[in-house]
Order: sequence, then structure tokens, then C-alpha cells
Amino acid sequence: MTTNTTEEQGTGRLRRLVPAALPRRRTRSQVERLRRLTAWMLGIGIFLAWVGPLGWFANSTWPVPVLSWSLGLLGLAVFTVLQTRMIRAALDGATAYRETAASGAVALAVLLVQDGHLLAWGLIAPAWASGAALVLNRSATFAATVVATAAGLYLMWPDAWAAFYPDQETFGGAIGGYVAASLTVPWMNRFQLWFWEVVRAAEAGKAAQAQLAVTEERLRFARDLHDLVGHSLSAIALKSEVAAKLAKSDTGRAAAEMDAVRGLAREALKEIRTAVRGYRTVDLEAELRSMTAVLEAGGIRCALEAPPDGLPEEEATLLAWVAREGTTNVLRHSSATRCRISVTVHGGTAVLEMVNDGVTGTGVRGGTGLIGLSERLAPAGGTVTAGPGRPGEFRLRATVPLEGAR
Repeated sequence: MTTNTTEEQGTGRLRRLVPAALPRRRTRSQVERLRRLTAWMLGIGIFLAWVGPLGWFANSTWPVPVLSWSLGLLGLAVFTVLQTRMIRAALDGATAYRETAASGAVALAVLLVQDGHLLAWGLIAPAWASGAALVLNRSATFAATVVATAAGLYLMWPDAWAAFYPDQETFGGAIGGYVAASLTVPWMNRFQLWFWEVVRAAEAGKAAQAQLAVTEERLRFARDLHDLVGHSLSAIALKSEVAAKLAKSDTGRAAAEMDAVRGLAREALKEIRTAVRGYRTVDLEAELRSMTAVLEAGGIRCALEAPPDGLPEEEATLLAWVAREGTTNVLRHSSATRCRISVTVHGGTAVLEMVNDGVTGTGVRGGTGLIGLSERLAPAGGTVTAGPGRPGEFRLRATVPLEGAR
């Protein structure tokens, strides 16, 4: 494979020898980014558990009860770890009942040992319900929400509330805000988790669709091959057995049977070559649309510029092989989210370009697939180049002179 320029090759080698100041970050796919965002959004319970006590601590007057606060913060740390494990289990479709029970026990312990108003330590109750909603069914979620709300109201109902809420209106507003948050946040988490499960199911469907397409193609080729040469191979086996039996008693007939075997073998070989030639000679436009469908099934948005009409069959077949190899490289060796494929004719030369945004490093290394493409195109006067294009892009370019321009 030839790269764009010698300078790019040298730069790539130098950057591989000199360690980067900061490690390169792998470009995440859209699904990976959505998973990460969903995890942060499902962590609203952890945020509630911390924001209340820390806000109250910032407005407290010294001295504060050091032992009580230390136990409370330790409980929040354990609660955070358990909630994080519950979120990960929910995103993976697993269960986390032990973590749910343990985090509930921690939340109850914090409510029992802490004194304070409802919108401080009391927020750990709806925080637990928001995490439990991720692993429980709807009925259990409703029960957990009601129990957590009631527990927070009951355990955080000290006489000292009068110091925080001097009038009845403020007191009622605090109660209403707490109940509203307790009854809303768990169901928000359930909705967000449902949306993630829909996306995950869609991705699984895309993967299954791509695998099914590959399986159907294999079955089609196997069926065609069986229909073409199955009879000939059966006849060859039968006549070979007859010739072996006649070899000692009737050498003339045995020789005749072997001549027939040779003829059948040649015919079978001819049929196999015809079948393979049919698979090697492809409709370029249909092939490009098939490759586009495969890429889109893998979550990569594609833009296709169809080839012009009248492209010779031999050149079109060569470009189709380039498209196949380029698609394989995009799926296996990049983290692309977009890909553009175009086939144009300039000055008697057919040009295929595949550009994607999945570059994960600065060096360019030639794989055996691209080397094989160069060898395949060389007898026709074609070339293959691959390397970085614009920043963040990788460009595969193949050129094949048309028959009249050679």
C-alpha cells in the first residue's frame, strides 16, 4: 500500500517513538456516549443525597457535631458506592437486589442518627427510592417511593423545625417540595432507564441484522455451489469406485471409467470457476449500496455518491473490491460515526474515495487487506492510497484507468 507522502510516514514513525504528553483518548461511539450520559442522569439520587447535607453544612454555625457529621458522611460514601453499583447493573440489564437492600439500610441508619430538617439529611430517602426504581418493577417502585417518603417525613420531623420554618407557609412549602421530589425523581429514573433499554435493543437489532445478512450470503453461496457441482462430484465418486473394482479384472473398462472421471472433473472445475466468476463480477452500484447498508447497520451515517453510468465491468469489479475492504476496515479498525463514499471519473480514470471520521491515532499502518488491494489493482494500472485527510479523517482512495485510457 502507498501512503500519501513520505513526510507523513516519517512523522507517523516519529510520533510513535516519542511518547505523547497526554494519552490519546479513544473516540467513543454514539451508543457509548449515550450510556455515559444516561449513567450521569441516573445518578440524580446520589446528587440529592449529598447536596442537602453539604448545603446545610455551609449555612451552619460553629461548632458543629463532629462525630455525628463524620458518621453521616461515612454513610453517604457507602451509599454512593452502592448506588453506583445499582446504576451499572441497571445499564447492563442485571439485578442488584442486595445492593438495593444494603443502600436502604444505610439510608435508614443515616436518618436515625442525624438531626436536621427535611431538605438536608432527609433527602437521602428519595435518593434511595430513585436508585431502587432502577431494579424494581412498577409496583415495587411505587411501594418503595411511598415508604421512603413516609420514612423521611417521620424521622425528620423534630421540634427544631420551628427554627428553620418560622411561619406556616414556609413550612408547608418545604413539605410540598419534599413530597413532590420524592414522588417524581424515581419515575424520572425509570423513564430514563426505559429509553436506554430501547436504544440498546435497537443496537442489538442492528447487529443481528448485519449478522443475518452475512449468514444469508453464506447460505446462498453454499446452495449455489451445491446445485452446480453436487451432481458432478457424486458421479465422480461413483465412477471412481467402479474403476477401482475393474482395475484388476478389466483394465480397458477401468481406463474408460477413469477417462469419464477426468471429463467430469474438468466439467466440475469449469462450473466452479463460472460460479466464482459470477461472485467476482459485481454490480458496483448495488455493491456500494450494500456496503452503505452494512455501515449504517453498524451505527455509521453514510453519504453515497453513486458511480456514473457506463463504467466498464472490469474496472467496476476492482472498485467494488476496494469498497468491500474499505468497509471492513471502517467497521473493525475505527470508531467512525460518519463515512462518505464517492465514485467519479476524471480524465479517463475511475476514482473511488472513502472518507471517515474514525481516526484514533496519527500514524498510518498498512494492513494486509490494503496491500492485497494494491496487488489486485496493479495489473490494471490502478493504485490504492490510504492515510489521514483533514484533521480527524481517514481517506482511502483507489484509481483505475479505464480501458480506453490505458
